[in-house]
Amino acid sequence: QLQASGGGLVQPGGSLSLSCTASTVSLRYYAVAWHRQAPGKNREWIACINRSDDDRAYLESVKGRFTASRNNAENTVYLQMDSLKPEDTAVYYCAADETEWCGVGVYWGEGTLVTVSS
Repeated sequence: QLQASGGGLVQPGGSLSLSCTASTVSLRYYAVAWHRQAPGKNREWIACINRSDDDRAYLESVKGRFTASRNNAENTVYLQMDSLKPEDTAVYYCAADETEWCGVGVYWGEGTLVTVSS
């Protein structure tokens, strides 16, 4: 239902912009969360953008570096990642809930790999 894209290899300090698109639902009616899973670690929640697009929340370790946004006309949610660090290396996923705020995720997308390395 969802597809995350935009991952790749980037040097420390660099930037990437991830996209989350939906094929069968309109994301304007959904809160969307971003999660990531690093090699050998559990998946962790990193950001949420609410349905009304007037509130966001971030994991402390990415606050000030990552920014979630949405474009309802394009049915896409974005995660702008700046000042990337090697510890940001992970597979990144988006998940959507048809509620005002992010929940456990009714819809999940295929992940996109982000590798931060020199």
